[in-house]
Amino acid sequence: MENKKIANPKVSVPKGIGLNDQDYMTILLSTLKAMVKDMTVALTEASNSELYKKYKNMFDNLIKLQRASYELMFKMGWYTLEEAKETKVSTLANDLQTQLNDLNN
Repeated sequence: MENKKIANPKVSVPKGIGLNDQDYMTILLSTLKAMVKDMTVALTEASNSELYKKYKNMFDNLIKLQRASYELMFKMGWYTLEEAKETKVSTLANDLQTQLNDLNN
């Protein structure tokens, strides 16, 4: 069974050496993903509760921007997903359950 693509119709963008809307959105999404990861570290290492609150507010805004960027790219057909085979999902679920059991023992 072949994996099915999950996507919207792709909106065409100009080709060539210049950056297009899809390129800008790809850069934006990658940057936001990195910022969210880095902000997670900053949250865990905040030296006091006031700083934590400020970082948490920034994190919440970044995660909303990241999600909105992803949703726009998906809507424009610039971000596609693949439907996973049931066996792959089951195998991964079993692996994670085993890891959890190992942690609890």
